[in-house]
Amino acid sequence: MAFELPALPYDYAALEPYIDEATMKLHHDKHHQTYVTNLNGAVEKYPDLGKKTPEELVKDLASIPEDVRKVVQNNGGGHVNHTMFWQIMKPGGGGEPTGNIAEQIKADFGDFETFKKTFNETTAKQFGAGWGWLVFADGKLKIETTANQDNPISHGHYPILGNDVWEHAYYLKYQNKRPDYLAAWWNTVNWDEINKRFATAQK
Repeated sequence: MAFELPALPYDYAALEPYIDEATMKLHHDKHHQTYVTNLNGAVEKYPDLGKKTPEELVKDLASIPEDVRKVVQNNGGGHVNHTMFWQIMKPGGGGEPTGNIAEQIKADFGDFETFKKTFNETTAKQFGAGWGWLVFADGKLKIETTANQDNPISHGHYPILGNDVWEHAYYLKYQNKRPDYLAAWWNTVNWDEINKRFATAQK
């Protein structure tokens, strides 16, 4: 297999009470695994694609053979998105941002509360399945959303953080209350990892 499901960096129940154990098991073991399985199936016909990283595949979708392009877009995106998602959360996370990302948030949004409110409101309005993102573009932080498993990398933007608003990410615990999930999610955020991603984005 060219691509593999990464292990969760913490226990399934580690993000309780904000993200429940049952959701984490389904989300990681079933949903993320399906993206990996489907991506491997897509690249079987084109072994050279399997030598690329998932990020490289998603970054240059135009170079993917047309008959598997949509499968790579959806499942490669799903793999990239979720691999990041597990890493930018941690047990005992949350709180105010630290380091360079804290300074940039203050510069571009005024303060953390304003940023968080804007991010949550923008992401809550994403119609149907998708993601809310914080990206760094033209020297500034920007909030954007994508549908399905599309990733900002495909549009030339490197995602610093992203929150999954597919219903499978929150429905067992929050039902149709997406804003409640978005508000609670900040208690899981791993600012150390987000600072690493911000440093990468600045390069």
